[in-house]
Amino acid sequence: MTTPAASHPEAIAANPLYQQLRRRRNRLAGLLTLVMLVSYFGFIGLVAFNKELLATPLIEGQATTIGFAVALVLMLLSLATTAWYVRVANTRFDEMTRQIVGEGK
Repeated sequence: MTTPAASHPEAIAANPLYQQLRRRRNRLAGLLTLVMLVSYFGFIGLVAFNKELLATPLIEGQATTIGFAVALVLMLLSLATTAWYVRVANTRFDEMTRQIVGEGK
């Protein structure tokens, strides 16, 4: 009778494929976190130091400003980074996890 891999955490932790999965997942999470931190802090920096730029209308005579457009881009960027992570997690990371669990059976 074989036991599932989950009952042997030491064996999973020692698996080279598991180590690769952890490295890839951490690298992607770090990259996406860095992208969002730079974006948000950049926006806050603009608010703090260049309000005039953000208050500039996109089109002369219109109420929509550059600040509104930048905020909208930030929201879309956060959705895009989340979608990117979910896509990679549901394809590559899940496949690697299935391989790791399959090896332990």
